[in-house]
Amino acid sequence: MHQENNGCGGGCQGQSQCGAQEHDQDAKLRRSLQRIRNKLVVLSGKGGVGKSSVATNLAVGLARQGKKVGLMDVDVHGPSIPRLLHLDESKPPQAVEEGLIPIKWEDNLSVISLGFFLPEKSDSVIWRGPVKMKLIQQFLEDVLWGDLDYLIIDCPPGTGDEPLSVMQLLGTDAQGIVVTTPQDLAVDDVRRSIHFCEQTGNPVLGLVENMSGLKCPHCGEIVDVFASGGGERLASESGVNFLGRIPLDPEVVRNADLGKVTMAENADTPATKAYHGIIDNILKAAPSSPKAEQESPQAPTRQNPDPGSSDGKLRIAVPVAGGRLCQHFGHCEQFALMDADPDNSHIGDATYLNPPPHEPGVLPKWLAEQGVDVVLAGGMGSRAIDHFSDAGVKVVTGVAVMSPEELARSYMENTLTAGENACTH
Repeated sequence: MHQENNGCGGGCQGQSQCGAQEHDQDAKLRRSLQRIRNKLVVLSGKGGVGKSSVATNLAVGLARQGKKVGLMDVDVHGPSIPRLLHLDESKPPQAVEEGLIPIKWEDNLSVISLGFFLPEKSDSVIWRGPVKMKLIQQFLEDVLWGDLDYLIIDCPPGTGDEPLSVMQLLGTDAQGIVVTTPQDLAVDDVRRSIHFCEQTGNPVLGLVENMSGLKCPHCGEIVDVFASGGGERLASESGVNFLGRIPLDPEVVRNADLGKVTMAENADTPATKAYHGIIDNILKAAPSSPKAEQESPQAPTRQNPDPGSSDGKLRIAVPVAGGRLCQHFGHCEQFALMDADPDNSHIGDATYLNPPPHEPGVLPKWLAEQGVDVVLAGGMGSRAIDHFSDAGVKVVTGVAVMSPEELARSYMENTLTAGENACTH
């Protein structure tokens, strides 16, 4: 590992090698993150609000709805996710040549935690900030998460090293889920978590009010042990979504001690009903998008008519190099733009345009401005696909290398075969 005191910052012979290693690590992290559709960071400015329990139940609930979910525990000093999932006796994750295999809770839920690596449960971890950040980076880039609909990250309380490192590594498309209890003392601390997300440039997906009222098992009356409504008021004041409130439930506490997850018990309790409502709100706010919708080769109706093409026609764009499809979307020499008539599948002559410099988000915006409706590509990263989707432009990946005219004709005749995405950038 490169050491800080070896003088590489001053132009030594190893400087270019160190720079190359850092570039490779950055590329590895990007490749891993591009396979994760939604990144949800569960955090709270206050300890003891049940944040880990909320993160665990949300992960299990989403997995039980058929979503591919990863649960990452970055609470270095108090990793509780293994205990909550009854995985505290699991062997450490297996290391293979490609990386680290996360622990499977069930088919749709993979888990990683420092707790899996501690020889004894009572072992303390005394680490400073840089070491924590390195661990979090390794969890993100070295763990073989695969394709995920949701990665849920459980952070320790506060706004210190762990949540800051997570947000810096994930980037601004990561969203915060803030957890609080209803009383004013907790709400005041949790308010700082919302401000923290504003400072890091990360949107807050929503706020959860935990331990909100206790239903008496004898008379059914709701007792506000910690008051009620503080989280909802904070959400309203801060302009963030209120995802829902979870009542105090003795059964939840018993389940946690036994390593049973409330959302896996299929019990019809106030807590499970509350979690189902919160998960529904998360699915609406941060939906996973099936690949089939992104890669379907069927021709769409025109969405972006502009003065550059006749009304009712489709404008198709193909990245090219040497007059044929360029497999790497961002490295093409030019774009071939063709107008096609959906009524008779006639393809107009191709117009070749030089693209602007390849930077994140630039090409999707530029092609949308050219009135493009669909892009046919050999390979494209998931973030670029998301940018095109936001701009109303359809993307078909995995097409074969041939001339732009042949690709456009096959597309309009619905004979185009879309294989695997050729790009993992």
